Amino acid sequence: MAAGEVKGDEAEVDPRAPRRNPELFGHAVAEAGLIQAVTAGRLPHAIILGGPRGIGKATLAFRFARWLLAGGGADDAGPSLFGEVAAPTDLRVDPSHPVARRISAGGHADLLTVERGWDPKRKKMRGEIVVDDVREVSNFLRLTSAEGGWRIVVIDSADEMNRNAANALLKVLEEPPRGALLLLVCHAPGRLLPTIRSRCRKLYLQPLAADEVVRLLLEHRPELSGEDALTLARMADGSIGRALELADAEGLVLYREMVGLLDSLPRLDGVRLHRLADAVARGEAEELYRTLTDLLVDFLARMVAGAAEGGVREVMPGEGALMRRMAGFGRLDQWVEVWENLRALFGRADAVNLDRKQVVLDAFLTLGAAAR
Repeated sequence: MAAGEVKGDEAEVDPRAPRRNPELFGHAVAEAGLIQAVTAGRLPHAIILGGPRGIGKATLAFRFARWLLAGGGADDAGPSLFGEVAAPTDLRVDPSHPVARRISAGGHADLLTVERGWDPKRKKMRGEIVVDDVREVSNFLRLTSAEGGWRIVVIDSADEMNRNAANALLKVLEEPPRGALLLLVCHAPGRLLPTIRSRCRKLYLQPLAADEVVRLLLEHRPELSGEDALTLARMADGSIGRALELADAEGLVLYREMVGLLDSLPRLDGVRLHRLADAVARGEAEELYRTLTDLLVDFLARMVAGAAEGGVREVMPGEGALMRRMAGFGRLDQWVEVWENLRALFGRADAVNLDRKQVVLDAFLTLGAAAR
């Protein structure tokens, strides 16, 4: 991929895409830490931005890159009361700034983005970042900065690299050139090679507070009721990105239908189950299918965690009673095994392109068997 190139039409037009989004919420401490590292001259050559998916890690990475390439905030700093230059308080760069405009358009020569590429054989995005994507990092960093400043690479997300890609990145990290900065967006840092983790500074971002997610949801999706926004915020577990995805993918409708089916355990309503499986098995319904399988895995995880803690973790009223009843059908270790089996089933289905309807039927039948 060429420096600054964006893959896919959606990234070019979505104002919430991280490279285009000028706003960041809930991560002032992380911003302050990055500013302090720069002003103190202690910025490392590579930083892992870790934390749950959809909380703003990639947005922070591009925000930091934008700030550095625009001069490290010096343009925005002004004299304080006593005449000295005031330190910047955040990483914001005006969207009209030439650097911000070029990054938004994917045209800044000193910024390279590494993402999962397009698979021409399967006609879809690859499931991983491959070695050819990462080899371009080394070529990019060998070049002299086009504007006399930083050369920055954003890898989004680093835990999607396969083994060969990770080894190629490791070679870059072992001998980074001067003036280079690698920002590794990472949803699960534990999946990275230990040798990669040891060569990077770690900066972990926390999930957003539920009220912050609700506020952002209502700002972006004003048609939602306050109750629905709160339910989505709880379902998303502090991730505004996930909450918006759920809102767009009929997540509330699917979740209520799923909970209704689970409420009939140990017996399942066959007609209702087949109707749901048919709905997510349609050719154009892949997003619905993925949303349903994610919601089912999340529900079981919260049920198991609540049972282990002696409580419940419900996201909508009345759900706790269902969780307690289901947990009473078997031992906790049995439900952990069911959760692991369903995760394996859904992963296998993606890998070998199994029939989606049959996968959904098998998943609920597995739950039915566990509840007897």
